[in-house]
Amino acid sequence: MVSFLKGFGEYLLLLKSLFVKPEKWGLYWQETMRQMVEMGIGSLGIVIIVSIFLGGVLTVQTAYQFTSPLISKSIIGSIVTNSTILEMAPTVTCLILAGRIGSNIASELGSMRTSEQIDALEIMGVNSAAYLITPKILAATFMIPLLVIIGGCLGIWSGMWVGQITHVVSRTEFIQGSIQYFIPFMVTFAMIKSLTFGFLISSISAYHGYYTEGGALEVGRSATKAVVICCIFILFADYILAQM
Repeated sequence: MVSFLKGFGEYLLLLKSLFVKPEKWGLYWQETMRQMVEMGIGSLGIVIIVSIFLGGVLTVQTAYQFTSPLISKSIIGSIVTNSTILEMAPTVTCLILAGRIGSNIASELGSMRTSEQIDALEIMGVNSAAYLITPKILAATFMIPLLVIIGGCLGIWSGMWVGQITHVVSRTEFIQGSIQYFIPFMVTFAMIKSLTFGFLISSISAYHGYYTEGGALEVGRSATKAVVICCIFILFADYILAQM
């Protein structure tokens, strides 16, 4: 309990040190753009693959549950669309991104800490936390919602075509169900969740990497710990947001 409170206090103090006026806006802008490209383009492939298969599996399993002729097949499109927007796209995508983006952030900062690059920045009078972490948080909170949007669209699209190919639901019935029971606020809620998850992934991973102590072995441990804790907090935040 004491170690948890100590770590949580260090995490809050680290976040506090990020809210300062940058010495040079241009450097922060360039680093933010670099991180956005690395996080967005670098993670696009895994998001596409997972979303396509997830949408197809969700359609097949939903159709398997609704075998009664009394139930319209359009309900399959409604369930797949709503489940993808509300839960599958934001939560599952962010859990996957926690493994890729979170481990990269933690290992990068951990390597800089163990090689004393962060100490060198502080000796030169640079706010190392703001310079190294702020661009990563900004990039993650902007790019992760975009990846969630792409994942959601691909999941629904693949679900529709898998239903058409396997003859469990026609494309017309799928689209009819998707439109008939669609609630626009679900998209807003999905974006709120993805913004929250993006901030948690970047900030928690940065904390574990920034406070790494030891050598190369500890860098790997910090990256692994960061991914595990990110996944736990994503699920916890998902529950809290659902209750709210």
